Amino acid sequence: MLKEIVNPHLYGLSREHLVTVDKFLLETETSIAFDQMRQAAAKDGIDITLCSGFRDFQRQLGIWNNKAQGNRILLDKNNHEINAKELSHDDLIDTILLWSALPGASRHHWGTDIDIFDANQVNVSQLKLIDTEYAIGGPCYDLSCWLDKHSAEFGFFRPYIANQSGVSPEPWHLSYYPVSNEYLAQFSLKDFTRLIKSSDIQPKNNIVARLNDLVQRYVLYVAPAPEALLSRLQHSVTE
Repeated sequence: MLKEIVNPHLYGLSREHLVTVDKFLLETETSIAFDQMRQAAAKDGIDITLCSGFRDFQRQLGIWNNKAQGNRILLDKNNHEINAKELSHDDLIDTILLWSALPGASRHHWGTDIDIFDANQVNVSQLKLIDTEYAIGGPCYDLSCWLDKHSAEFGFFRPYIANQSGVSPEPWHLSYYPVSNEYLAQFSLKDFTRLIKSSDIQPKNNIVARLNDLVQRYVLYVAPAPEALLSRLQHSVTE
């Protein structure tokens, strides 16, 4: 299976492009930009800390199947718990995809995407990664505001924003655009389909039947990078 896939790093099948940062794995250029952003935020009293980086295919598959089998908490778009066993196969797929990517289609496979929080305000053991933690009154609100102003300076953007992406809004999720945009352009539906068909994902038949539409909505449909980021990149190219 691996020999047939052109770019295995796009699907969580390779770690050769990664380096270790705080016990997490990140793509090399992403790690450099993250360190620069973290140092800048520290000057403003914010401790940007990783709580997720690279995840391989098997780990993402485990997350998916545990939710599909009812062995892991499944949430609706309002963060209310749902019983997976009460859903039809298609409703189950749609519900999981609100907060979790299909294995092989997660941006976390690339090492360019990270989940972060402000360690000066909340302990990772208390962190739930829900919207209210990054909204007014939440422990990561100042971090969220800082990112709004400064993340583009370091090449990062939020790919999951309300009404601009298939995945639910994730204010804690950043993507390093200079590399992730290239990876997204290289994503192959053919290779992804081959990978899913060879896996033991559940419910496989329903997923395979909808795979093209699922890729369009949950992989390709992401929020655009802000103009400030694109302008900075264009300026660096012309220098």
